[in-house]
Amino acid sequence: MQLTSFRQQHPHTRFIDVLLADLCGIPRGKRVTVAELPGMYHGCFLLPGSMFALDVLGGTIQETGLGFNEGDADRRCLPIDGTLVPVPWRPGEGLAQLQVSMVDHDGSPFYGDPRHVLASVLKRFSALGLTPVVAIELEFYLLDTERTVDGRAQPPRLPQTGRREYQTQINSMVDLNEYSAVLAEISAACEIQQIPSGTALAEYGPGQFEVNLHHSSDALLACDQAIRFKRLVRGVAARHGMEATFMPKPYMDHAGSGAHIHVSMLDRDGRNIFASEDPTGSASLKHAIGGLAATMADAMLIFAPTANSYRRYRSESYVPLNPSWAVNNRGVALRIPASTPENRRIEHRVAGADANPYLLTAAVLAGIHHGLQRNLDPGSPVAGNAYRDAVTTLPITWPEAALKFESSNVLRDYLGEKFHRLFVTTRRGELQAFESHVSPLEYAWYARTC
Repeated sequence: MQLTSFRQQHPHTRFIDVLLADLCGIPRGKRVTVAELPGMYHGCFLLPGSMFALDVLGGTIQETGLGFNEGDADRRCLPIDGTLVPVPWRPGEGLAQLQVSMVDHDGSPFYGDPRHVLASVLKRFSALGLTPVVAIELEFYLLDTERTVDGRAQPPRLPQTGRREYQTQINSMVDLNEYSAVLAEISAACEIQQIPSGTALAEYGPGQFEVNLHHSSDALLACDQAIRFKRLVRGVAARHGMEATFMPKPYMDHAGSGAHIHVSMLDRDGRNIFASEDPTGSASLKHAIGGLAATMADAMLIFAPTANSYRRYRSESYVPLNPSWAVNNRGVALRIPASTPENRRIEHRVAGADANPYLLTAAVLAGIHHGLQRNLDPGSPVAGNAYRDAVTTLPITWPEAALKFESSNVLRDYLGEKFHRLFVTTRRGELQAFESHVSPLEYAWYARTC
């Protein structure tokens, strides 16, 4: 039905980009002709399982066992409902896109697909008669397509004045006006691709913006939309001669880009169990925060999956260094935003914009479920400056985070033994490859001094 309706509405479609989000949330896949589309809905589209054994450069981490050990075997990929949409930033090409998920040889969900990992966590809430409601906020930078002479990123020339802006202007209306055309096209493309985007605001960095995606009681759908959104932003930026990046820390001296996730929780009658006249929320909300605090260090490898992720974690940078919580305080890891009693929710502020939306949501919901099941106490909320006298308890280096994740029995249980092992193996493989490179800074510091 969806396919028939789409072809009627978009008769000039010639090609389909078929997208499978890998462990890093990077869309990978193939471009097929529209004539091949019906076969995809009958399970005829194949991709190798090694799609979930890749580092960010697309190299297969052979230690996962999904490469040569199994002959780089193909598996079926099935369309995700509601994701067949036009690609508006490539006009005149007759191009659409479709997201898929992978199943194993026996037709069961493939353990390496992050979308299935999230689905398995959601089943635990269904068993309790609960439905998570989630909303994802994503920050990104618009960059010049040319690097500086030393290979660094730089802000684009402003569309109206032609100058480069190196200052920070949080909530600047001037910056919004300068980038009005690209932001308007992002908004229009979101509407075409059925991505419910909301507020756009200028963030702290030059050319940095945040867009809020609307809350949804379908967490899988919310993450499907987040994957689409990141691709859309890059595509629209390219049409305007810019590069968009969700890299967590493109500039050493400017703010990093995060992925914040808001969560409330509905019972069988549609009531928010976090609701309370008390600004700190209900007992259930506090237990949820307790679970998030207890699992936060274990999940840092998901929240910060790349080498650049850890550049964000600095004091008084609106990036948390420990599992603190408070009401209406952006300095903490777990914020209860100011809201009406029925809209009480948790804002999880730890992850970088490079986090895979499915895995980020799965890890956050696993922490909430853990806290609700065990009635965990979060301790007292923070008052004032969350960084004053605070002790860093989160693993804020890549090796530390990998070690903490690997030893986590809680995450092994929630994410699945095989996925748990797969994820840490790919992250360690990328870590080793990254650390084997000799950087220009090392030559500058050590070539003549050592």
